[in-house]
Amino acid sequence: MNSIWTDHTILPHFPSLEGDTHTDVLIIGGGITGILCAYFLHQKGIRYLLAEGQTICSGITQNTTAKITSQHNLIYHKLLKSIGAEKAKLYFLANQDALKTYESLCQTIDCDFEKKPSYVYSLNNRKKLEKEADALSQIGISPKLTETHELPFPTVGAICFHEQAQFHPLKFLAQISQNLNICENTFVKELSKNTAVTNQGNITYQQLIMTTHFPIDNKHGMYFLKMYQHRSYIIALEHAAQLHGMYIDEDKQGFSFRNYKDLLLIGGGSHRTGKSGENWQILRDFAKTYYPLSVENAFWAAQDCMTLDQIPYIGLYSKRMTNCYVATGFQKWGMTSSMIAAIILSDLLAGKENPYTSVFYPSRSILKPQLLVNAWESTANLLRFSKKRCPHLGCALRWNSAEHSWDCPCHGSRFRADGKLLDNPANGDWNPKEQ
Repeated sequence: MNSIWTDHTILPHFPSLEGDTHTDVLIIGGGITGILCAYFLHQKGIRYLLAEGQTICSGITQNTTAKITSQHNLIYHKLLKSIGAEKAKLYFLANQDALKTYESLCQTIDCDFEKKPSYVYSLNNRKKLEKEADALSQIGISPKLTETHELPFPTVGAICFHEQAQFHPLKFLAQISQNLNICENTFVKELSKNTAVTNQGNITYQQLIMTTHFPIDNKHGMYFLKMYQHRSYIIALEHAAQLHGMYIDEDKQGFSFRNYKDLLLIGGGSHRTGKSGENWQILRDFAKTYYPLSVENAFWAAQDCMTLDQIPYIGLYSKRMTNCYVATGFQKWGMTSSMIAAIILSDLLAGKENPYTSVFYPSRSILKPQLLVNAWESTANLLRFSKKRCPHLGCALRWNSAEHSWDCPCHGSRFRADGKLLDNPANGDWNPKEQ
């Protein structure tokens, strides 16, 4: 169940921490966000240390579909309503800057970077597309409402963003992570005042960046209420279609498509972590119908943090933690969001103002309808009778028969059958024999 990105990709390895140390900036988490933050701090001459509990890119980063795009489904008409035209335009510009930064870096990195048009299509609701096109026009972006001719099924049209991109994320990260100050197999098990505690020693710091996918600190910021997690599934097919664009259905239960070399990647089957869902079977059924001569080359799953308002949390961890920063809640668009986070956070730590800070400010209002859903899910699962309890905040775990794991419906922690931690925010393994 490994993604195609892990095949034949050799990532650099780094030593683990040996004894106590001090740094100006500690980054916790060695996925794409943490590595990009380290890269930009390195470029700015700021002393930093990145601590990764396992090896770099061993978590969520290796399971992406690796689209680099400002087109995050049909989001701009929602942003226009929720944050206004000025900030909606800034959201677009932030993602465009991320795309341009990738393009600049990839000029000297062999990572299969390709410019591609990106499409959001609809099977049956052209009015949604027209509404999004109108919102884009209001914030000064010229939308293109077009037809889809590459997909094997009829649609009522799509919105196209030209000059977007796709790449091989691990090839990219293998190059930019070289010569960075990284400690692998250095698991931060506890945070106290300006100190991170690991089994290998303590790391004292002046400022902290948390890039652990889901933040591991529950005392501040209320991220356990402000986010939940989603599972989604991908298969890679040989002998299927070669598409010239990247596609995603506007419907949450629809499919996404992109090619990598001679493989067609199809994603879908998403559901809240800990809930039942379609998983890979719906993708395989689709492939049998529309690509009957195809052969499955690989399959894998991804997990994404979802925010209350569909905007990532990037900036100060909370108003009470003025030396701690966070990047999380990327809403299934982790490639551009991780680059935005690295640009914003490295600017803030260098004492430089960034025009996008206000859009992604983590302490913005939490009074959103999704908050009630999150609170209900947490309460229901806390009260549900079960001996299998998540060590994070005590919610009842549920067995995921498709992936053979114990999953938490409250906040998305996942564990192997033997209790080994797969996905946070739980900050350690779970012992099923004790329950």
